[in-house]
Amino acid sequence: MIRRFLAPFAALALLASAPASAALSPAEQTMVRTVDAEQAQTVAMLQRWVDQNSGTMNIAGVEAVRRMVEPEFRALGFTTQWIDMSAAKRAGHLVARHVGKKNGKRLLLIAHLDTVFEADSPFQRWVRQGDQGHGPGAGDDKGGIAVIVAALRAMKAAGTLKDANITVFLTGDEEDAGSPLSISRRDLVAEGKKADVALDFEDLSQQDGPNGVVDMGSTARRSAGSWTLTVTGRSAHSAGVGANDYGAIYELARIIDQFRRELPEDKLTYNVGLVGGGQTTTLDPAKIRLEATGKTNIIAASAVARGDLRAISQDQIDRVRAKMRAIVGQSLAGAKAEISFDEDGYPPMPPTAGNRALLAKLNVVNADMGLAQMGELDPARRGAGDISFVAADVDGLVGLGPASDGSHTDKEVVDIPSIAKQAKRAAILMSRLAREPRRR
Repeated sequence: MIRRFLAPFAALALLASAPASAALSPAEQTMVRTVDAEQAQTVAMLQRWVDQNSGTMNIAGVEAVRRMVEPEFRALGFTTQWIDMSAAKRAGHLVARHVGKKNGKRLLLIAHLDTVFEADSPFQRWVRQGDQGHGPGAGDDKGGIAVIVAALRAMKAAGTLKDANITVFLTGDEEDAGSPLSISRRDLVAEGKKADVALDFEDLSQQDGPNGVVDMGSTARRSAGSWTLTVTGRSAHSAGVGANDYGAIYELARIIDQFRRELPEDKLTYNVGLVGGGQTTTLDPAKIRLEATGKTNIIAASAVARGDLRAISQDQIDRVRAKMRAIVGQSLAGAKAEISFDEDGYPPMPPTAGNRALLAKLNVVNADMGLAQMGELDPARRGAGDISFVAADVDGLVGLGPASDGSHTDKEVVDIPSIAKQAKRAAILMSRLAREPRRR
């Protein structure tokens, strides 16, 4: 997508300098002007955050970013709380709360402090190249936090923050969630139960359209869960293979290939990420390394495979797991297989009528801002995320952060003009939602 950034730059620059749309209220026009006036300040703030490493396992680094971010919310009248997550072997979560009108809708804004780039990564610093900001977390997700702060500042300037009920929940371990999830996501789930709307500030989704790259709305995210396949066979001389003994590796291959042929269905992906087998096979406690020994003239006695499964609904997860268990149960002669599913996975966020209604409201904002309507992104094009943990309790939208590319690689860049565009969208949307009465 890096090459795609170049085409929209001119249009975004025009948008930033153009007068606010007449369809916007005076307060909303103030928000637009405020975001534009503070864009340089917002980008400088983001640079400071990016230059501080906050890989998930760099607990001191995550806490350092928290100390940079927290004053921004306090200056806007939020109270803040740091939720320690040492029990889950992670840094913690920063929660900022703003109490407004008693019966106004409660908004939950979700983003994360950590990145995939640990302290020993060579990718450490912000580098600006024109309208691109290159650096770890520039888009995922420090750029998203920058959009939140810029939007809230604009609301403060316009007077719409005063009556808004907003909770900002910044996890410290989104890229590698602490275990068990019952601890590491306990507080996020609790906030979701109290909220009326959840807005996820990870990167904006874009895709090719008939007139170039277009912004897309995200109303769904798929799950992310892991499985482990363990196969045992009778060890014997290789001269006897294929009669009464196929061994563990043949059985493993049979199962994985049958998965490939029989599992596919809409919105489902299945991946094998780790595999090994031989006379002995040992999977390490972290389940990320395999050690195998064996000889070519011995029928393999053991084999192990690890992979993931991503689905759009719990019904799809249950159905596919049942298929997998049935396939595993059809063992070749001389082999036995078992499959287990890790319980610490990210749940799905299915597309719902409530989520789509939120996208419709965002598209009203787009129309009033003179921006194109946002279509609904295919959820197969997004990974799993924290908003899924609250999806069962509250309507939500994903992708209110800036446009970016190369996430999870040393090519990560953020489209700097999109920070302002997204902050304006978010400020107006949140101001309108906050005025709506609660229905609970």
